Amino acid sequence: MKLVFENRTLPRRLAHAVLYTHCTLGCLLAMHSASAAETTTLPGISVSPEPAGTLKSPASTGSNLDLTPFQTPASVSVITREQLEQRGDANLVDAITRSAGISGMGHPGNSGSSLSARGFTDTTSVMRLYDGTRQYGGVGVSFPFDTWSIDRVEVLRGPASVIYGDGAIGAVVNVIPKKPTRGAIQNEVQATIGTDNTQRLGFGSGGAINEKLSYRVDLSGDRSDGWVDMGNSRNLSFSGALQLDVSADFRLKLSYAQGRQEPMRYFGTPLVNGRQLEALRTKNYNVSDSKIQYDDRWTELSAEWTPNADTTVRSKLYYIDSKRHWRNAESYVYNPATGLIDRPASSGATEIMHDQTQIGNTTDATFRGRLFGLKNQVSVGFDVSNSSFQHTNNTYFGASPSVDPYNPVPGTFFSAIPTIPRYRNKAQQYSVFAENRLELTDKWSVLGGLRYDHADVSRADLTTNTQSFDQKYSNVGWRLGTVYNITPDTALYAQYSEAADPVGGLLMITAANSKFDLSTGKQIEVGVKQAFWNKKGEWTLAAYNIRKNNLLSRDTTNPAVRIQVGEQSSTGLEGTLALAFAPGWQLDANAAILRAKFDDFNDSVGGVAVSRSGNVPPNVAERLANVWLSWNFIPAWTASGGLRYVGKRYADNANTLVMPAYTTTDLALQWKASRDTTVTLRGFNVFDKQYFTTAYYSGTQWFNGPGRRIELTANYRF
Repeated sequence: MKLVFENRTLPRRLAHAVLYTHCTLGCLLAMHSASAAETTTLPGISVSPEPAGTLKSPASTGSNLDLTPFQTPASVSVITREQLEQRGDANLVDAITRSAGISGMGHPGNSGSSLSARGFTDTTSVMRLYDGTRQYGGVGVSFPFDTWSIDRVEVLRGPASVIYGDGAIGAVVNVIPKKPTRGAIQNEVQATIGTDNTQRLGFGSGGAINEKLSYRVDLSGDRSDGWVDMGNSRNLSFSGALQLDVSADFRLKLSYAQGRQEPMRYFGTPLVNGRQLEALRTKNYNVSDSKIQYDDRWTELSAEWTPNADTTVRSKLYYIDSKRHWRNAESYVYNPATGLIDRPASSGATEIMHDQTQIGNTTDATFRGRLFGLKNQVSVGFDVSNSSFQHTNNTYFGASPSVDPYNPVPGTFFSAIPTIPRYRNKAQQYSVFAENRLELTDKWSVLGGLRYDHADVSRADLTTNTQSFDQKYSNVGWRLGTVYNITPDTALYAQYSEAADPVGGLLMITAANSKFDLSTGKQIEVGVKQAFWNKKGEWTLAAYNIRKNNLLSRDTTNPAVRIQVGEQSSTGLEGTLALAFAPGWQLDANAAILRAKFDDFNDSVGGVAVSRSGNVPPNVAERLANVWLSWNFIPAWTASGGLRYVGKRYADNANTLVMPAYTTTDLALQWKASRDTTVTLRGFNVFDKQYFTTAYYSGTQWFNGPGRRIELTANYRF
């Protein structure tokens, strides 16, 4: 059987993977057959009201033990589907950054997905998962990108190597899609029109086909002219899943998701005499035939077996395929002598292609019982994967003429250097992990976790047909935490954890950087979580200190040489509040303050080693806050609005370039026209605040955020 989507045949290795899965899951089926009587129908499903808020609702991201955030000795927050719909964030990064302590720093070079959390930045320190699965290597995640098919977003702040491996010292963001459910089939269609000729359409359907089969399908697409010149974009996303409930205690699920993005071909605006000019806010200095395209495919076959109430076994086999293509003039520098914007030949005309694949299996088992007479939960498992990453480029050299800042004539892309495959990195990794939660009393629990990761990374130079390196990396991450319930609705917690980050994305790592070990980090965190006022309100407060060692720094005696002696730290507070303070009113708010700094770090400036110790790392906002307030003022009508505050950030290690703090305001008015139909008018950045989201590689090229936008959305369920 061949699976074909857009005339593309799923790679042959997936067929091999499915055969391997039959062997892996066959063992589970055999155990199931031996322990379960013949079962032809499923028992009835009872439905009970969901608890208020999210503190006591299950979250899969903070632990492998299926604990709630209230039970977990860490900072875990959940953005629910209801909140996604209320706030209207179609872009996934916009939705994620409404969570406490998370800010976006995405640009086309990192697929627009990079985040900053607790003083640490980018894909090698802030990990993103899709339904609990990571795309290995820290290259940059380009899927998923919109929120239509998303059920919820779970955020675990702080080091998470003990659960997900290296590359998560700042946070882990788990994007969980909608899944098959039992019950009657329900459908949904949604259409949006807005400023900048924005058009968006989504369709979703799911439910039970019969007593054993259920499904979920979501399809969405959008296009827009954008808020800058040549800012047009268009995207398409599909996700689907088919679940087979073999019996009451065993189920299989096959999932497939695919996305194509053609985002804005915009690489920011350069500083002019050290300032950003309002008149250049909508200018785009890329070439007219520029190109950015991301194509992603995720396929997964999973099984879950619960032979009894105290045992759960889960296994999933997955295949990921990502192809990315950039062809742009990316670098812009203002030339005061000519008054023009130069597009340097040495870095401006860039053509890059990524061909990234990954196949893997994750299996774990959870057991609930007693240890020394005390209630105990333990989870053990393993994770294996094989990844390949081929990098094709033109060595980033080409001719793009200078342009007038105010009336640029874009020209076309030209490079005399051929775009050919340059290198291929491969990674074979495996890990084993375990977690245990022991309830010392009804109020006091202790949780510990341990994970060993091993990776064999190699690089082949495709231009010389030689092997550049073959390097092995390993790390042991662990966590020890405790939770004490002062009352049934108030918990104090503390934890200590150790984690690791690579010095660069392992699937892009150079021969020089391959010689360095992983960077290591330690965190101490304490906090309190409480549900109050008859569960109409919830609040959390966390204090933490993270110290990361073995950063790459410059040798003071020879600044041309990098040595692994650097250190970086952050200390901060994070708080969240959810409160239904009056009939029809709901408040959600969060805030984060931190002090992030280089403790020991040198730059090379003009061949001289310059200390940056005490400086704030680039793209780190030390003050963040989000507020959302909704009011159901009359039946069928709800008004809501939100503020997003991002503090100042530095664009360089020297802390001489400051991107100013900003606050944007969003408003919405929703009318529930009937039981199945809602119409919503939304305004984003309604005061048209000019702000900057991140700096590009040079630090002098900043990305403008979108201006005022108005959207009208109609949603119909049937």
